Amino acid sequence: MPGTLLLDSEGLSKLYLKDRIVLALVQAALEEGIRVATTAMTTLEADYARIHPARIRWVLSRIDVHDVTKHVTDQAAALLRGNRLSGHKYAIDAVLCTVARSVPGPVTVLTSDPEDISRLCGPAIEVVTV
Repeated sequence: MPGTLLLDSEGLSKLYLKDRIVLALVQAALEEGIRVATTAMTTLEADYARIHPARIRWVLSRIDVHDVTKHVTDQAAALLRGNRLSGHKYAIDAVLCTVARSVPGPVTVLTSDPEDISRLCGPAIEVVTV
């Protein structure tokens, strides 16, 4: 079973910037048949000020971008409540973790915030710091 590699905003930003480590991880995942994905909200959070819009479009055309529906936000809100967290600091992470909990596993999340992501995703999701 191939699984899913999810990118948080830092992982996506580094992919936009052609970071060697992230590029290698994404390429290896794709070669193994692992789905590479993020969320629509993460695309807003990622650093795109220095990136040419064509590069952003190209990268996003090659990965799965999960829509953020009311169902997803309801689940993310429940996840936040269950972890006694709230506010915009955790909102996008909660959406990403909600998606991580719903996509085909095994799931790995590339993140610059391993503590919060691990807390929200739970032990079934592997968290890798980028």
